[in-house]
Amino acid sequence: MIRDRTLAAYALRRLANGLLLVAGVTLVSFLLMVWFGPDQTYTLVGKNATPGQIAEVRHELGYDQPFLTRYTRYLGQLFTLDLGTSNSSGEPVIRILKKTVPVTLALMLPGFILGNLLGIALGLTSAQQRGRWADHLINGLAVSGMSLSFLVIIIFLQVLLSTPYGLNLFPVRGWQVTDPGSYLRYVTVPTLSLVLVTLGYNTRFYRAVFVEESGKDHIRTARAFGASNATILWKHVLKNSMVPIITRVMFSIPLVVISGSVLIETYFGIPGVGKVTFDAITSGDQPVLQAVVGLTAVAFVLIQVLTDFVYKLVDPRIA
Repeated sequence: MIRDRTLAAYALRRLANGLLLVAGVTLVSFLLMVWFGPDQTYTLVGKNATPGQIAEVRHELGYDQPFLTRYTRYLGQLFTLDLGTSNSSGEPVIRILKKTVPVTLALMLPGFILGNLLGIALGLTSAQQRGRWADHLINGLAVSGMSLSFLVIIIFLQVLLSTPYGLNLFPVRGWQVTDPGSYLRYVTVPTLSLVLVTLGYNTRFYRAVFVEESGKDHIRTARAFGASNATILWKHVLKNSMVPIITRVMFSIPLVVISGSVLIETYFGIPGVGKVTFDAITSGDQPVLQAVVGLTAVAFVLIQVLTDFVYKLVDPRIA
């Protein structure tokens, strides 16, 4: 009972801090994307517009309203998901996101999960075999993977697996997913690309975490009492490394889903959030950009609050 009350109080404190962070990140997002963002007036009025026409358009866009009014309206749009309409297609932005977010999640999550699981497994193996040939081999491959460009990896795998110059097993572009079989065909090459580009970084990070944990006093004590290597790795090293692992995984989610998807979806022609964001940048579609940037900033804060709560569940000693 006491632990439940302590956990609830901790959750309320983190939630309060999260609300302050939301206010901060949305303010920065508003300043960059709206207040100091591109002025669409002259794009809409065209050439040789009269001062009256310009003033009318600025009034319709809300540019003549004070800072606090525009910021409050921006917050209302984010929290009610009333995000306006796309300048390019005239479609409501929320409808665009409802169509594209599931595609991006289905595309990126397999590679994200596999990249982290393989990174943990290789990091544990490397830490256990520290200084031996297996450690040197894993480190060498990790560094080699880190030195390769994401685009180079995508092009290599696409030529190897999706063209007549290679094995020609998977589609080159597009996203015609109707069943599990078609999903596997379209997701395989992007998943392999994401795994290869993230595996080196993940392996090096997790190895460093496990090596540091392996050198602590309680690990030496466990070895002195005759604990097996498997017990030490799984029961002590991995368990006590959960906080940095959770941090790595949780804070990678928005980065992988947004930044990683921009390149993959644009290159493979997949209609997800990344491609929509890239198209909005190239066309100057301000409502779409505002929605993506603002919601991503809020997602970062929510993930931080959730991460702090998971920390407390994993390690009750955290204050």
